[in-house]
Order: sequence, then structure tokens, then C-alpha cells
Amino acid sequence: MASTDELVFAPLGGVGEIGMNLGLYGFGPRKARRWLVVDLGMSFAGEEAPGVDLVLPDIRFLEAERKNIVGLILTHGHEDHIGAVLDLWPRLKCPIFTTRFTAGLMEAKRAGEPGAPSELPITVVRSRQPLEIGPFIVEFIPVAHSIPDSHAIAIRTAAGLVLHTGDWKLDPTPLIGEPTDTARLTALGDEGVRAIICDSTNAIREGISPSEAEVAASLTAIVGKAKHRVAFTTFSSNVARIRAIADAARANGREVVLVGRALERVIGVAREQGLLDGVPAFRTAEAYGFLPRDKVVAILTGSQGEPRAALRRIADDDHPEIALSPGDLVVFSSRTIPGNEKVVNHIINALIKRGVEVLTDRSALVHVSGHPRRGELEQMYRMVRPQVAVPVHGEALHLHEHALLAKSLGVPEVVTCYDGHVIRLAPGPAERVDDLPFGRLYKDGRLLLADGARAIPERRKLGYVGAVSIAVAVDRQGGLAGDPSVEITGVPERGEGGIDMLDHVLDTVVATLDHLPKARRRDPEALAESLERAVRSAVNAVWGKKPVCHVHVLEV
Repeated sequence: MASTDELVFAPLGGVGEIGMNLGLYGFGPRKARRWLVVDLGMSFAGEEAPGVDLVLPDIRFLEAERKNIVGLILTHGHEDHIGAVLDLWPRLKCPIFTTRFTAGLMEAKRAGEPGAPSELPITVVRSRQPLEIGPFIVEFIPVAHSIPDSHAIAIRTAAGLVLHTGDWKLDPTPLIGEPTDTARLTALGDEGVRAIICDSTNAIREGISPSEAEVAASLTAIVGKAKHRVAFTTFSSNVARIRAIADAARANGREVVLVGRALERVIGVAREQGLLDGVPAFRTAEAYGFLPRDKVVAILTGSQGEPRAALRRIADDDHPEIALSPGDLVVFSSRTIPGNEKVVNHIINALIKRGVEVLTDRSALVHVSGHPRRGELEQMYRMVRPQVAVPVHGEALHLHEHALLAKSLGVPEVVTCYDGHVIRLAPGPAERVDDLPFGRLYKDGRLLLADGARAIPERRKLGYVGAVSIAVAVDRQGGLAGDPSVEITGVPERGEGGIDMLDHVLDTVVATLDHLPKARRRDPEALAESLERAVRSAVNAVWGKKPVCHVHVLEV
């Protein structure tokens, strides 16, 4: 190792926020580092970005460093870790390394996504088998999580060993896949771990997460007590939960109906890889209406309130094949991702108003998190015994509480960082040494918009104050060549005193034109400015808000 070589960690997403995970490990001298990318995920847009489908990390730094990227590692197949690959990988064109189930999910996504790359250069790696990628030697270590084939990544360099945990928990009975390999993690601790980059999602929760096996037993009991239909909604990627629901249905003499394309895709990959061996084939939505109410269990997409998913459409009585009746039961076998509470509550309330019973994790053991609580974090630190702890995967509160816990456990160096920070891990003290450009990209239809794009703030403004569109035609002398045209969108039909808003705007346009000097009417820009100012003021006088105003002046 040269005297100028450094090992650094730099998150560009997922640190200080939930989702959109993207971490970088750099090794070498500052001006000539080689980069290993870990995960490339997405998150959902909130009210701040109306109309936007997904939020992706801004990778302008990686694009500039493209020739120095040695590879992209995918720790597991959740969308907040792989959801940006199809859109952003074409800008990087680096090799991809992951394990079998995640590779299968990526291929299924690629095959079903219009405009996706024709192929992805994925190398399928085996657990616990060291792999050399540039100056890094990586090892995929199995961990339990809420999706099969999840892995922590041991990253060895000449400057030391780093453990990137990814998403994980300690579950001795995960139903599908291996439990967390505590023996291998302990062996890494014996070898000497310089730094752990560790999941903080549940760092504010005490104790240890229940096991998937406990949830499975609870679901079987719930189905057994139900008198009519039971519909479960869960994360589409939680194959262990889907198996538990299927087992609960079979134990109670019910058939399973699967509703939602995302579920179909994941289950197709799971069946191909033998993860659902012994589970009977699921029925399609077309069979739902022909099954007796007490002989059916439905598994639905839409646990996060997605507008086009099955559960939302059912709650709004808008699904062509699936309906629920009073006395039926809907079980939310999931947690609500922060930011989705409003839409999920809308669904719950809509179902209850129609007489449908709703069960959530607030009142029954129907879901467990795939992330470690404080008791599990303590066990991880005792196994790994790192010199440096860097909390990731969480908002500021989660990172802060994780950092306090690591300090209380005697970790010598604890570094709290956020997106864009460059943290030197070795040699020398662990500390922030630089910053990288970071941000968000908005997937809007087929386009990717930069964070500063005009479209997003303009939509926000339109959502608050509406718009008035005006078209006027004037001749060369500044006279009107026809009647003005006015349209209002998102503006109340009547203002204070019951005044007709459309007539009010039209009267304002005509009055403004009548009072403008002909010289000003002959100047299209000046005319448009005068009309915009007058109309916004007139609407504000009878509404209390100033709408967006578009004026088109046609010279004839």
C-alpha cells in the first residue's frame, strides 16, 4: 500500500433518509481512487414532487468517475437497493455482482420494463467465496432479512477490512433462506474489522425482532378464526411471508388467489429457484369470484397505498375482478414506510366504511421488520468488534441513536455522516475529509428530471393556486382583432359575493385592454405583462390567492 493510499466511504443516498441507498467505497490516492459501488436504489416521491413516479439518486459524480468504477454490488433485491439500476446503469456501464435470487429479480425486472437495457452484465457470485474486484476483495456473507438471498459484504483492502451490513436482522428461523451467519461474522471480528457500516433503521427500538416463524404461526391462527374472505397485503418481495400465508391458507382448507403483477414476478423467480417447493400453484384473479367466501385467501399488492396497485383499487371499488364484502378481513402484513401514512390510512378508512375488518401490526403479530433492533445491534457489535462505526440506512434520529449505542458499547471511533460526506476509514483517524455532489433525480414518465427542474415547483404551485390562461389577438395598430379567450383551471368557479370567476377574469381582461395606451398594446411582451398583473390582482381580490397566469398574444 502506497503512503498516499486511503480507504474512504461516501454515501450518495440512504444516509439521513429512508430508501434510495447508494454507497461508495474508494481506495487509492485522493486524485486517483478506484470506486466500488454498493447498491443503487430508489425511493417514492412525496407531496413535494406531484406527479413523479420514483426518486433516484443523482449520480453525476459517478458519471464523471466512470472509468474508475470497478463494479456495482447489489446486497439484496429490495427496490430501495436495486430500483434505480435499470434507469441509471446505462450511464455507468460497470460490471454488476450479486447473488442468485437478486440476479433473477433483476432479469425479471429488465425483461418486463419497456426501454430497459437489452442486457445487464451480472456476475452471479456464491456466498462466502472471496472475489477480487479491482483493489477490493469482497465476500458475500448471508444475513436474514425480509427477502431471500440478502447479504452483508466484507470488503478487504490493503488499508483494512470493512463490513458493510446491508439490511439485516438476527432471525434463527427465517422460513426461507439462511439465517444470519453469526459464525462467519465472529470470524471476521477475530480477523480484525477496521470499520462497520451498519443498518440503523430500527436503532430506536429496544429488544430483538420476533422471528418470521412466529408471524407464520400467528397468521395461521388468524385465518383459522376468520368466517369469510381473508385478504393479505405485504411487500411483494417478502417470499417468506408469502409462503407463510400460503401455509396458513392450506392449513385451514382455503385456496390462495394472487392479485398483482409485482407479486407474480417475484413468485415466478422464487418458484424457478425452488424457494416455494411444496406450495400449491396459486389461483389467478379470475377465479376469485367463483370461490366460496370461507374458502379463499387473497394476496394483494399495494401495502404502501400505491395508486395503481390491487388493494387501492379494491378499496376504491375500482377493481374489475376483486371485491370485498362486509365481514371480510384485510390484514396488513407489512409496515408503512415513512411518508406513505396518509395514503395507507385512506385505504384503511375506505375499507372500514364498507364494513370490512382491518388488522394491522398495531393489534396483532402480523408483521416483523427485517431490520435489527437495539438488542441485535448489540450482538452484532460484540461479534464484529470494529474500531470504527458508521451508522447508515436511516433518518437523522436513527443515525444519532445508533451512534450513541455504538459509543456505549465501547467502539473507539464513531462517525455520523450524511449523503455527500466522504469519510476516511483508514489510515489514520476516521473523519470527514471531503464532500461529493449528491442530490435527487425524479422519474417522471419516461424522463429523468434533475432536482432543480422547473416542472416540479411549477406543479406544486399549480396545485395550490390553479391557473388562468388568456389568449388575445391584436392588429398592428394595437386594436383587438377578436374577442379574448379565457380558461381557468383549479380556480374556484365563484369568488366572494358569488361572483362568477370566469366572467370576472374576462371583464378584467377587457377593462385592462380598454385602458392601455395603443403603444403598449402594440408591444406583445408589455401587453402580456399588463394582463397578467391585472388578472392576478383581480382574482386575488375575490379569492385571496393569486393564480398562475399564462397570456398568449397573437399579432395579426
